[in-house]
Order: sequence, then structure tokens, then C-alpha cells
Amino acid sequence: MREVTTIAAEARSRAGKGTARATRLKGRVPGVIYGEKLAPELISIDGRDLLKELSKGSFFSRLFTVEFAGKTERVLARDVQLDPVSDRPIHVDFQRVGKGSRVRIFIPVHFLDQDQSPGLKKGGVLNIVRHEVEFFCQPDSIPEAISISLAGMEIGHSIHISAFQLPEGIRPVIQDRDFTVATIAAPIKEEEAAPAAAAAAAAAPAAGAAAAAPAKAAEAKPAAGGKK
Repeated sequence: MREVTTIAAEARSRAGKGTARATRLKGRVPGVIYGEKLAPELISIDGRDLLKELSKGSFFSRLFTVEFAGKTERVLARDVQLDPVSDRPIHVDFQRVGKGSRVRIFIPVHFLDQDQSPGLKKGGVLNIVRHEVEFFCQPDSIPEAISISLAGMEIGHSIHISAFQLPEGIRPVIQDRDFTVATIAAPIKEEEAAPAAAAAAAAAPAAGAAAAAPAKAAEAKPAAGGKK
């Protein structure tokens, strides 16, 4: 089972922009815990602690235990609002998860043994259609990632979700089709790329001239009511 990370928090007594601003001035990030048909809990987290967890990656697919006011809550992170200028977190939302509950969560996809793929060795390109896949799973059974080996795969190979050996207890949210996760695409040959680039370069001046023609015509035409 994946290790559960513990985050220390403090309870907040009030909501509102003024209170949230005062919380941020203290170096803390306001947040809320909701779900499981219980009243929301207002909390704040040390900004450095939150940045540390964000930097580890997979923030939204990890189970956390939040400790505050003498109690604990098992949660999943559902949203982080970032400052548009500094890109630092300014608010975080957590959802409670009960032991018997099932959650919808995006799990990263890892592609292994790329050096053992004949298609990639020939210059093929790994075209990743889904970097993450959404699953239903138990909170205690959330894997860090799902993975697949590319060993032996040639150019033109499509990798569908059915090719993955999924951990027990998880299933894709999409059930009505065997969707594509990645493909090994053929490389673009230089002789094909050069004419395409030349055509694009030639089209640019022609498009500019076509756009300029109506403007020149309008300048040449005398204004209504003017002398001829």
C-alpha cells in the first residue's frame, strides 16, 4: 500500500477574503476539507509544507492525513489555486475519504524499457495520448502509477488500456471501449518535411499580399461625395 503523507494544519474560525488575506500574510495557505456528508472544516497549512508536497509530484493522486485541532482527517487534494503572478499556492481544497468509499482519481502512466523498443530505435516517436488515466479505486489502494514495457514494440503499435496489468481493485472510468493510451508513430522523413516547410514559407507572403490588396484598393477609391 502506498505510504500516507501527514500534513500539519491549523483550524480557522472564519472564512472571507479579509481573513484569508491575513492568513497568507502569516505565510500560511488557507484551505477547506469537505465531503462525506459532514460540515466543511476551515484550515490553514504552512506555505513551505504545501510547496514541499506539491514539488514531489502526483499531488492529486496521493492520500493525505491532515492533523489539526486534536483530530485527523483522511483526504485527497482536489484543487489548488495559484497566484497568477508568483505562481505560489493561495488556497487548497481537500476531500474527505472514508475507508469504505471509492474515489475517482487520475493516475499517471509510465512507459518502461523505451531503449528496448525496435520502433523507437528506428527513429519512431512515442506519441502519448493520455499522460494520466482516470480510475475508480479504494483510497487505500491508489497506485503511484500504472506502467507498461515498450520492449519489442514496433512502429505503428497502438497501446490500449487492456494491455496494462492493472493493480487489483482499480478499474478505468471509461468502460465502453478499449481506449488508446499511446502509439509508436513513424518519424517524419526529411524529404517529406522539407517540401512542407517550403510550402508553408511560400504561403506566408502570398497570404500577406492577399490581405493587403483590399486595403490598397480602399485607399485608392475616392471618398463618397468627393471630387472625381
